[in-house]
Amino acid sequence: MAAPATYDYLRDPEAIYKASFEIVRAEADLSHLPADLANVAVRLIHACGMTDLPQDLVWGGDPVTAGQTALQAGAPVLTDVTMVRHGIITDLLPAKNRIVCTLNEPDIAGLAQSRIDTRSAIAVEKWPPILGGAVVCIGNAPTALFRLLELLADGAPRPAVILGFPVGFVGAAESKQALIDADLDIPFITLTGRRGGSAIAAAAVNGLMRKST
Repeated sequence: MAAPATYDYLRDPEAIYKASFEIVRAEADLSHLPADLANVAVRLIHACGMTDLPQDLVWGGDPVTAGQTALQAGAPVLTDVTMVRHGIITDLLPAKNRIVCTLNEPDIAGLAQSRIDTRSAIAVEKWPPILGGAVVCIGNAPTALFRLLELLADGAPRPAVILGFPVGFVGAAESKQALIDADLDIPFITLTGRRGGSAIAAAAVNGLMRKST
């Protein structure tokens, strides 16, 4: 019988964590980012392995302070998909904040089918009663971000911050550019182009809750 395979690799969780962030900071150009946003960017890079990510990072206002203040005050986190919801480290939430995803509410699928629209967009229409002062984190659906912008243009309550990271080939780049161009005077963080996704979006929330990495 052959001997069991053994590999030489780092096993200590704390050492892995420390080495990972040291590598990110050594390889990524964070020089153009404010210090608090650089800390968030490190989390984003860690979530996807792309050290060139900061060159496509765009923000408005002071999103880190806005997000931290909202979370500390107990604001909910509104997400477009459950993958984002499950990626948020709940132990870090400073006020046992609710994480709300309305995508799977019973009437969403039927409404989406009857209106020939996406479930993600319809789900966002459930947000206005809890949207004011919330932390919005979109990590999958461009249509969710587009619908949010439409609701805000129509006078919906304003969230504290928008973390906009929809991903894909149809509408992702356009929805994020629409956020940039909307001039809503709402702090935001986004990533231009096609890149994004649930892991990056969840990492943005986690990054808000960590002072440094």
